[in-house]
Amino acid sequence: MIQTAISAILLTLGALLMLLAGIGLLRMPDVFLRMSATSKAATLGVILIMVAAAVYFNDLGVTARAIGIVIFIILTAPISAHMIGRAAYITGEKLWSETKIDELKGRYDEETHRLEAPPVESAEVNSLK
Repeated sequence: MIQTAISAILLTLGALLMLLAGIGLLRMPDVFLRMSATSKAATLGVILIMVAAAVYFNDLGVTARAIGIVIFIILTAPISAHMIGRAAYITGEKLWSETKIDELKGRYDEETHRLEAPPVESAEVNSLK
């Protein structure tokens, strides 16, 4: 009985986070914000759903599979979000008009696809001495 209640709560929270990820995908103004909203909320939503399955079934096989899925999601979601953001930036995807800072502007070499070190301010150099 208590297992069912705990798994129902976890499933509900996971589903709400997945819904939030979907809403973020529809409502955010540019690809970078959409990617951020979906990768964070969807990852946590999937993790909660997998924990709910492990709690509900209370079986070693199901729990092992759920842990495997959680580890896979934790390892791949940040990397895929980074690669999507990087590809969008390289192809010239426009930032949202309300974006205040573009930290890569002027630092990204499009030929070598490498970042240059940011310029060091003279006040920072003096404080390091």
